[in-house]
Amino acid sequence: MFMTSMGSSISAGLRGGLFMFTMYSLNKRVRNQLFSNLVQQEIGFFEATRTGDITSRLSTDTALMSRSIAANVNIFLRSLVKTVGILFFMFSLSWQLTILMFFESPLTIVIQELYNKYHMKLVQDVQDSIAKSNQLAGEIVSGIRTVRSFATETEESELFEEKLQVTHQLKTKRDIVRAVYLVCHRHVQLAMQVIMLYYGQYLIHTRQMSSGNLVAFIMYQMNFGENVRTLVHMYSEMIHSVGAAEKVFEYLDRKSSVPTDGKLVVEQLKGDVKFRNVSFSYPTRPDVQALKNVSFELKCGEITALVGPSGGGKTTCVALLERFYQPQSGEILLDGKPIEEYEHKYYHNKLGLVGQEPVLFALSIEENICYGLPSCPRSSVVEAAQRANANAFIKRLENGYSTDVGEAGGQLSAGEKQRIAIARALIRQPQILMLDEATSSLDVESEHTIQQALSRDTRQTILVVAHRLKTVEKADKIIVINDGRVVEEGKHHQLMEQKGYYHRLLQKLSHNGEQDTAEF
Repeated sequence: MFMTSMGSSISAGLRGGLFMFTMYSLNKRVRNQLFSNLVQQEIGFFEATRTGDITSRLSTDTALMSRSIAANVNIFLRSLVKTVGILFFMFSLSWQLTILMFFESPLTIVIQELYNKYHMKLVQDVQDSIAKSNQLAGEIVSGIRTVRSFATETEESELFEEKLQVTHQLKTKRDIVRAVYLVCHRHVQLAMQVIMLYYGQYLIHTRQMSSGNLVAFIMYQMNFGENVRTLVHMYSEMIHSVGAAEKVFEYLDRKSSVPTDGKLVVEQLKGDVKFRNVSFSYPTRPDVQALKNVSFELKCGEITALVGPSGGGKTTCVALLERFYQPQSGEILLDGKPIEEYEHKYYHNKLGLVGQEPVLFALSIEENICYGLPSCPRSSVVEAAQRANANAFIKRLENGYSTDVGEAGGQLSAGEKQRIAIARALIRQPQILMLDEATSSLDVESEHTIQQALSRDTRQTILVVAHRLKTVEKADKIIVINDGRVVEEGKHHQLMEQKGYYHRLLQKLSHNGEQDTAEF
């Protein structure tokens, strides 16, 4: 007995330790695979899916899924082995009482199935409500400046409390369902025990069973009932985890609608871009066409400006060229080849994009500039910063290029963030450089310095979504986009001579006395 007990204790410790190790390893692996698949999705997926939903799947659901597979399986297998062993001893003591005990199973199964049906739905609703409250909290924290400026701290707190109250009500409903289930299950067990005691007394009176065997059978039956309850509970827990696992596998199995499996890599890329009859609607607004049969060319060594009213389709052209989305019809060619044929990393190393509101990471200035370039010398970083007119203000900082920019670049001004973002694009020496109102927060002198630095490189294809009129005038070609269509194309003086949409727009701005600082 001593040796058996010692062996059992050692085995139990090893079993528990191994299952815990498995649980943590599985959790790490699932979270890593889920995150890897998520970052491969198209931009439209993130626009249609709330951030709170994604973070909830990465944290809560993966942990619940791993625990159900590891810890619950551990307990389930242990209880299953003990149940089978006890059942053997019970059958050897009295096969009549053992068979009678099995009449409890159909009732237990019916109750369990009803419970699983309602409880699983409530568990999914609880997980979704938690995701929504996480989403709201993330939005409030990220937009705390806006909250503070409008003095809506109390309103946001009340809104968050409402989300928590919804979660609380769902959890209460879930627990009530569980309480009703336990009451029904325990009453079935109690009724079965009374019947067994009555029948056991009958077996003793008819000398088919001794009183000692009845006591032993009852003790086994109590242990058996405890293990069966554990089995039912673990099975229920694993079934309930299916809801969380279903969400995880939904993201794991999802394929991006913008494939990145191109293989084309060329030694010399000229950088000529051609939009050929491109039509596109955003996934969140499929009934509204952002681009309608758009065709134009970008040539190497030229600066092309896209102008037009807000919402006309300028930024959409940039997004399609960056392969954030896939056009519904038409094609975009790079040196005569469809852009989807190029290898993903190679293609984006040849493109540089700077947006109006660039995103910086909570790293140092140097790490932000050489983002994605693991072995980048300091000299290249400084050279890129000089071309972006950022070197001077970086040197004035206490820690220079080692200065931490804070979360989302919060320690820097809008103009400083734009200059660092321009340096981040220039350090890659892209063949195609896209500036989507990238100098909107800069003063005229800084913008002029950057334009001079860019114009010196005649080997690049530069696409500018123009912000100021002077930028447009100096472009080699101007493309006017309105309502998703190309309405005019040519140089500044050519478009002025045509007296079309471009001319009318400038005339209107001139009458308002705003020509020098006109914004398109």
